[in-house]
Amino acid sequence: MKKHKICKILLAILAVLLFMACYELLGICIAYKKQPEMSEKTIKEIHNESWNECSENPERAVIIEKNSEALLQRVRLIKNAKEEIILSTFAFKSDESGKLILGALRDAADRGVHVRLLVDGMESWIDMEGNPYFYGLSSHENVEIKLYNKANPLKPWKMMGRMHDKYLIADGKNYILGGRNTYNYFLGDFPGHKNYDRDVLVICDEPRKENSVNQLLDYFETIWEQEDSGYFHNDKKLANRKSVKKAVLELQEGYQQYFNENKGMIFDTDYTDETFETEKIALVSNPIHTGSKEPVVWYQLGELMKSAKNRVKIHTPYIICNDMMYNTWEEIAENVPNFSIMTNSVANNGNPFGSADYAKNRNKILNTGIDIWEYEGGYSYHGKSILIDDDLSVIGSFNMDMRSTYLDTELMLVIRSKEINKQLEEGMMEYEKVSRQALEDGTYHDPYHVKPIELTKKRQRNVFLVQHLLGWARYLF
Repeated sequence: MKKHKICKILLAILAVLLFMACYELLGICIAYKKQPEMSEKTIKEIHNESWNECSENPERAVIIEKNSEALLQRVRLIKNAKEEIILSTFAFKSDESGKLILGALRDAADRGVHVRLLVDGMESWIDMEGNPYFYGLSSHENVEIKLYNKANPLKPWKMMGRMHDKYLIADGKNYILGGRNTYNYFLGDFPGHKNYDRDVLVICDEPRKENSVNQLLDYFETIWEQEDSGYFHNDKKLANRKSVKKAVLELQEGYQQYFNENKGMIFDTDYTDETFETEKIALVSNPIHTGSKEPVVWYQLGELMKSAKNRVKIHTPYIICNDMMYNTWEEIAENVPNFSIMTNSVANNGNPFGSADYAKNRNKILNTGIDIWEYEGGYSYHGKSILIDDDLSVIGSFNMDMRSTYLDTELMLVIRSKEINKQLEEGMMEYEKVSRQALEDGTYHDPYHVKPIELTKKRQRNVFLVQHLLGWARYLF
């Protein structure tokens, strides 16, 4: 009799789980299956913008290539802030580099600096909930933490709307923006896996309305105030927990050690010799609502690339395109003599969905007329950049996939500067010298004599399974 009851209970639980899985899947598919087209109104608004004109008050900038430098420059901005720090990030973990950033933010709050932190709601649910290190920051009187689109299984029609932005603003003047998340894969030089990425440091001593830092501030305030952004554990009593006190002490000690080792660089507030003057920097952004979005960033980047005279060079971790996106690349290839893209090889790609989709659609991509270079560096390449002719550079968080195009909030900086363009080209070539050009017949042009990463049987099996079991959901990944 007892066994019969247990079986009934297990079947009931299984039925509930099956119902929930179907509910989630149906809600997600209905909400995000259709990709919106650009409306005439949006196109008209974009074409009326004057962001491609030169600025009367130019900002200075420099590209940050190395992960260790990316961590140091973030700490440097935070340490020298006097009024406010704004940090927006897709993912924030409490590993070594994450704790150093948390320690720096806590130190700034102790000095009276107002700290605002915005994190994606899905990633924060995984890494921040129940974590005393984040409670140690959120409970500080000078700190506010919000989450964009908190994970809610009861509303699957909002689940795929993620905030993919990554930037840090100090005192409304200087900022870092790019593709790096806030943990060891992207910041510092710690043992274990790492991803290679790219940021831009922008300096603006006397910001005016037309400057990119004010565009970024306006963008942040809009997403901070919208209804989909809610507070993360702002109860100040959390500071009294024993685990939180212990975590705060660890953050303070770890940060102080890092600061003592690097204080000469951190205290240097003169960026003149490290940066280049730019003619113009402009922000390109996607809509910020949680539903399926018009492809605003894709459209604007496409228009920029179509206007190139001689060359367009794209770097992206993943390529997952629909017909609209392929058509854009065909138009660019018809008009630009030198049009290429570098992405991770199937074996080197850290994203199983990106790896599987690229393996299936490589020839379809080649048929657009673009040259493909496959990166074989061992660690997954995560940079998102575009080089246009010899004066335009585009750097940010946007991947060449359907998720970045239609689902996520995304930011890209468009920089008009021959010096930044040259710096970006040098950084790109460091990776391209560890890549091979894929040809339509399945062979490779290998001018740099690169040894490819082994495509293991396990990876082949994973690629096969993703292609055949989840290929229908490629627009979600």
